[in-house]
Amino acid sequence: MARALGEALLPGDVVALTGDLGAGKTLFCKGIGKAFGIPPDRIVSPTFTIVTEHAGPIPLTHIDVYRIEAVREAEDIGIPELLSGDGICLVEWGERIAELLPTDCIQVKFTILGDDRREIAVIAPDHPRFHDFRVRSQRFQPGG
Repeated sequence: MARALGEALLPGDVVALTGDLGAGKTLFCKGIGKAFGIPPDRIVSPTFTIVTEHAGPIPLTHIDVYRIEAVREAEDIGIPELLSGDGICLVEWGERIAELLPTDCIQVKFTILGDDRREIAVIAPDHPRFHDFRVRSQRFQPGG
């Protein structure tokens, strides 16, 4: 599901991932990264660095705002500029900076159903390239 979503993304797209700690946001980012030829071991949660940029024909910027306590802090470190860049932008804990996200951003919401079960809902703009994902929900078991 993540790789397929990655294949539908275009430069300028922003994907906001929301859900509890350990829900699978970074794992999903790894799947999106595969669509851009980025090895999964290169995509790690940027919780402490906040931003990791992956070069390529279409740059992939991975942002984790878990430690951001106020929108002003996100503005001060340049997140609005990253969100309006020429590449793809993945934002873990996107709900923490909701007012900075573009109105047409793709939302990926994770719900923990049990130790090894998750529900993932993808809410995407009404555009033909996202028809397979618009308000799509899928349950999965990591590694299963």
